[in-house]
Amino acid sequence: MASHASALKAHRQSIVRRDHNRQLRSKLRNALRSIRALVDEDDFTKAKTELKGTLSLIDRMVTKGAIHRNAAARYKSRLQARVTASSTAKT
Repeated sequence: MASHASALKAHRQSIVRRDHNRQLRSKLRNALRSIRALVDEDDFTKAKTELKGTLSLIDRMVTKGAIHRNAAARYKSRLQARVTASSTAKT
């Protein structure tokens, strides 16, 4: 265990950051799961409205450093492609 005051503070901060990042990643996974479920249920209007909020969440996570920007671009690209491809194929 760390014994210097600065090391102890850094440890406390890392615990808080880890918990915060876990919450953000969990929120992201739930949002992705819900959009995928809506697409599978053919509810494209609701999927498109949720997509907007999820893309905003992904962008926020990048600015806070919770996920890498390339990972965010990958998530956004795959989500948009999935929603648009399935909505145009069904209609």
